[in-house]
Amino acid sequence: QVQLVESGGGLVQAGGSLRLSCAASGRTFSMYPMGWFRQAPGKEREFVAGITGSGSTTYYADAVKGRFAISRDNAKNTVYLQMNSPKPEDTAVYYCAAGRARPYDYYTMSPRDYTYWGPGTQVTVSS
Repeated sequence: QVQLVESGGGLVQAGGSLRLSCAASGRTFSMYPMGWFRQAPGKEREFVAGITGSGSTTYYADAVKGRFAISRDNAKNTVYLQMNSPKPEDTAVYYCAAGRARPYDYYTMSPRDYTYWGPGTQVTVSS
């Protein structure tokens, strides 16, 4: 069982920066691929960024590639999302999610493959 709690959301100006954090419970954090998703009002939840359990591989949605960066610190059971040059269209509730624990690295962009979810944190980008 993994419990996730996001933090760091808030109001940011377009072109600024913001870092989201996600703290996870559990002793085998490095076995879980982690992802960030977001959901804007009236829209479906969408994949933003993901990282394998070891942190060796990252992957991004085209909409944020080159602007956002995902990272993790397995010693601290924490995953981060660095948001650089955010745009008003990045406004959404951001969710941290953990996939199924495996003894090998893998990644997935499908929300259906993520088992554990945080409650979400609101990010609002002003123009």
